[in-house]
Amino acid sequence: MAVVNFVKPHIGQSPKLQGRTPRRGSGVVRSSLQGAVVGNRAEWLTSCAVLSSKVAALAPHSTNGHLALAVAASNGAVLDLVPVKTVDGSARSLPAPLRIADLSPAPMHGSELRVAYQGVPGAYSEKASAKAYPGSDAIPCDQFEVAFQAVENWVADRAVLPVENSLGGSIHRNYDLLLRHRLHIVGEVQLPVHHCLLALPGVRREDITRVISHPQALAQCEHTLTRMPGLNAAREAFDDTAGAAEYVAANGLRDTAAIASSRAAELYGMEVLADGIQDDSGNVTRFVMLAREPIVPRMDRPFKTSIVFAHDKEGTSVLFKVLSAFAFRDISLTKIESRPHRPIRLADSSTAPKQFEYMFYVDFQASLADPRVQNALAEVQEFTSFLRVLGSYPMDMTPMAYV
Repeated sequence: MAVVNFVKPHIGQSPKLQGRTPRRGSGVVRSSLQGAVVGNRAEWLTSCAVLSSKVAALAPHSTNGHLALAVAASNGAVLDLVPVKTVDGSARSLPAPLRIADLSPAPMHGSELRVAYQGVPGAYSEKASAKAYPGSDAIPCDQFEVAFQAVENWVADRAVLPVENSLGGSIHRNYDLLLRHRLHIVGEVQLPVHHCLLALPGVRREDITRVISHPQALAQCEHTLTRMPGLNAAREAFDDTAGAAEYVAANGLRDTAAIASSRAAELYGMEVLADGIQDDSGNVTRFVMLAREPIVPRMDRPFKTSIVFAHDKEGTSVLFKVLSAFAFRDISLTKIESRPHRPIRLADSSTAPKQFEYMFYVDFQASLADPRVQNALAEVQEFTSFLRVLGSYPMDMTPMAYV
């Protein structure tokens, strides 16, 4: 059995709250399981017992299953609003996407939860963040990694980022970033994707010579665009959907259309030439909600747990043993995917395995507070050289509303 170090975080207040009088029920508890690289079976079961006691102690005082957020007020720059000119020449102020240079120091914390997402206003990620945290203060970021760093550096309280699409598959970049950073998955949200063909006011389909959008959006609308009457245009990839709409509007391109959301049309003064142009009406993107601290897993509602592991032995016997640990305990797996290991810097680099070929990502429908899960993971760590719990969080049970 491979032996690795067991990481056991301290229990208590965050350093950001030192010197304050804690309110009842507002103590910050760091789980000894989520985000840790585990050691032997005895240490794992001991930590499970500690976690169970925390669940019982915190259950009456938790709000929506989340741990109290440790926040602090510090001096910092306020993000500028960039005026965007609409077709009629008027200026509309929209938040500029965060860049890496914007991440230090953190701005003053207001009463609203600050949620980072990748893209510009009007992006599907913005809509997902609003669904995940209604009434929150959305912070656009120009890169996925900037959204991770925004949460780590206290510029944002949460991040909402896509991890997979029902047609396009996994967004591997964000899975890699989950290993690079120390954030925890605290929830998920599923968002139906509804694409529109946007152009400047007065532009007809016959005037369009090219259509720009994110590569996945172009692929998801390929057949509809091919069959659309009056449209004979080349297709070009762009960074994101809403960014494509912003680019067309800002440059007054009357020969170019963009595939984006109806909200992007409203924000950038564009018209919808065609609505619902996705090839599959069941096009859904799954987003995860990330935070600095894990939540306390519960048993009173459906939970999902995400893990990643690796092994340094050849053959399929190890994978079979790992999957058997869940099958024998009747734990339903919702996702399993292997990723070729690349030389990336892991957040727990001191305890990461030295040699392996693949990382295996697994999602299953059960809470980390479930004794079946604790025993299954205790067995899994005996066959693996690396194991991390990315998060145990409530499942999104909202009925899909396809429009």
